[in-house]
Amino acid sequence: MPLVIAVVRRDEIGDDLWRRVVALCDRAFDEDMETILADLIDSTHVLAEFEGVLAGHACWVTRWLSADYRPPLRTAYIEAVATDPNLQRRGIGGATMKRVGREIRTYELGGLCPNYPEFYARFGWETWRGPLAIRTHDGLLETPDEHVMILRTPLTPRIDLDARLTAEWRPGEVW
Repeated sequence: MPLVIAVVRRDEIGDDLWRRVVALCDRAFDEDMETILADLIDSTHVLAEFEGVLAGHACWVTRWLSADYRPPLRTAYIEAVATDPNLQRRGIGGATMKRVGREIRTYELGGLCPNYPEFYARFGWETWRGPLAIRTHDGLLETPDEHVMILRTPLTPRIDLDARLTAEWRPGEVW
């Protein structure tokens, strides 16, 4: 049976499928992901089914990233990229990320905070080299220990990977 990939908005995912998404992410990250996933309001999910089993997941939310104090770019910020640990090394994660790349072409930028940069680099993601910070009501909160990668889309303006990159503050994981 081939890999079947679907793109679904969060508000279109029923309770049973949502429980399967959370369970997959729990297994993949070896932690309770329910709260993190619940915070991703207005998200879009890429779901990969292999031999009738939910085997892969990624989602994105809209964020506003700004390079070098320029106007913020509408960014598809990727979260919870997961492959069932028992089904890894079969191309499921790669197929999921390729689909993500095609789906976010109407955004000005793709962004993510990687656990495995070399995995994402295979699909055109670039490591941000400049300093990172979060925009708050009180000014910039520097985040020197964070790592971010971007994916250029057809709508990405000229961008300097060595400039300061900022994102708006959000609850939970800031990047």
